[in-house]
Amino acid sequence: MPATVFDPPDRFVAGTVGPPGGRTFFLQASGEGRTVSVSLEKVQVSVLADRVGDLLDAHAEGTATEPLDDGDTEPLETPIEDDFRVDTLSLAWDPERHVLVIECHDQDPEEVEESTLSTLRVVLTPQAARAFARRCGRVVAAGRPPCPFCGQPLDPSGHICPRANGYRR
Repeated sequence: MPATVFDPPDRFVAGTVGPPGGRTFFLQASGEGRTVSVSLEKVQVSVLADRVGDLLDAHAEGTATEPLDDGDTEPLETPIEDDFRVDTLSLAWDPERHVLVIECHDQDPEEVEESTLSTLRVVLTPQAARAFARRCGRVVAAGRPPCPFCGQPLDPSGHICPRANGYRR
């Protein structure tokens, strides 16, 4: 899959499939009658949300960045099949257009030829980017609750806490 560009997308969201503890994370972009889904790690979604917020705080001065509502709360569009697994994410601020650009690559772009690289590029307004980052935060937080002692996720079947010397709660 060569570069797929959504400038701007009709919809760009993060979401999951599966129960907490076994979730698969996706980014899904849609527009112009097509939908692209890419899978990635939970930590990538979390870091992406943080960095989008940081980038908007640093560069979107004087531009409305607050979403007009709670943003997109709908589930991912089905069927959900990943076009590729994200290896590398990149963010950029386009100062001329006052937009945020998110790129998802299946490999490190510096290590492979462009002809073999699969890329999803999404261009977002500051408001859409802020709404996207908020949804990412909600998706990540919807997982298993943390152990009050060690902070690791609690499993429904129990948790062996290292701070409690392996005592199962």
